Amino acid sequence: MQSYKCFKCGKKINVSALEKRFVCPHCGSKIFFKQRTKVKKVKAE
Repeated sequence: MQSYKCFKCGKKINVSALEKRFVCPHCGSKIFFKQRTKVKKVKAE
């Protein structure tokens, strides 16, 4: 499941919580960002 992170309070927010209104349920902020997965670099031999 996709999730966002609130820019103001830093808490994770599931997409299901944002169905009706695009505001943070914890602090009321309207600025979010998607968390990226960590990329592991591998050196070629």
